[in-house]
Amino acid sequence: MRSRRRLVPLVLATVATQSSIVVLTPLVVEIGRSFDASVSAVGLARSVLAGAAVAVSLAIGPLIDRVGVRPLIVWGAGLAMAGAGLSAGAPSLALFYAAQAVSGAGVACLLSAGFAGVAAFFRREDAAWAMGYVVGAQSIAWIAGNPVIGFLAEAGSWRLAFLVPATIAALALLAGLTLPAGGAANAAGERGVAGGLAAVFRDRSARRWAAAELVAYSAWTAELTYAGAFYIQSYGVEESAVGLLLAAGSLVFLGASLNTERLMRRFPRRPLIALAALGMGALLVPLLSHTPSIAFTLGVFCVMAFFAAVRSTGASALGLAQLPGRPGAMMGARTASAQLGYLVGAAAGGLVLALADFAALGLVLCAGMAVSALLILRVNDPAGAPAERYPEPVPD
Repeated sequence: MRSRRRLVPLVLATVATQSSIVVLTPLVVEIGRSFDASVSAVGLARSVLAGAAVAVSLAIGPLIDRVGVRPLIVWGAGLAMAGAGLSAGAPSLALFYAAQAVSGAGVACLLSAGFAGVAAFFRREDAAWAMGYVVGAQSIAWIAGNPVIGFLAEAGSWRLAFLVPATIAALALLAGLTLPAGGAANAAGERGVAGGLAAVFRDRSARRWAAAELVAYSAWTAELTYAGAFYIQSYGVEESAVGLLLAAGSLVFLGASLNTERLMRRFPRRPLIALAALGMGALLVPLLSHTPSIAFTLGVFCVMAFFAAVRSTGASALGLAQLPGRPGAMMGARTASAQLGYLVGAAAGGLVLALADFAALGLVLCAGMAVSALLILRVNDPAGAPAERYPEPVPD
């Protein structure tokens, strides 16, 4: 039976991670004014958060496999709340960076545990359904969180806006406490960071999957990072309008994520993921090279968001299938790949734009998505394996 009660803490965990990440986007200018710092200097806080998340996620995966999902959601929510509070009260840019590192540790715990919980609490036949909600929920932070953040910053100050990630993290903590204490899939297995990393990198298929995720997130992040600048430079729209345009794509992403399960029931999973990656790459070229109208660009972006949702949801479920006894290690690897992709994508995209233009960026990102598709096609899909290979969900 599909347990929506079990799903709520996992969904709130991923919403909390994205809230911790996106809160910086509308506040960069005001934070810079407060600290007498440049926009680029404040923007480095995003890199600090991602770097901390990558580092911590390497240890989080094996820890989930030892102690279960519930403690990591509770600890991660506590760290996210602390990071938001420290960020809001930071008296200097240096201490603001330190606060964002604390938020990054919370992101690593919450994101890895949220995805690993799909394996811990749902049967294999329900994993795709649950994963659709866990993946799609992240877009809520863009759809609803950003407007509230902007309102609080305008009505009060940028410090007040950190109430948004703090509140969602608090909800995730309370929901996490309702989960059963079990769910450690590999309590007797190899311990520590080395054991978890060895389990992933020892397996050729798991290595390919992690590499495919890294490349895909690098390309997707490069597009999202500079999407606002593209709209402003190409069409001269205001920043507020950019937020609405990006929210439209997030709505498509949410809807597609919730319905990816139906596609995976009808079509083979691995080719479907590869096709979605190729579709994203193919659309990145006209998206960033042709500007006949805002409607055209928005339409292409929404179709690409559909492909992105199918790719991300399907790939996450495929990742859980690689090491059935180590969901924490695999989802820790996913968190590390995604956060490292954020760093690489933003930096690489900026370099391409510095040397060329948006059209060139589209070609580079298209090539990246093609590489991701090829790697996914070489990943094993044990969807037809006997059910006893997979750990049973934790009972109520």
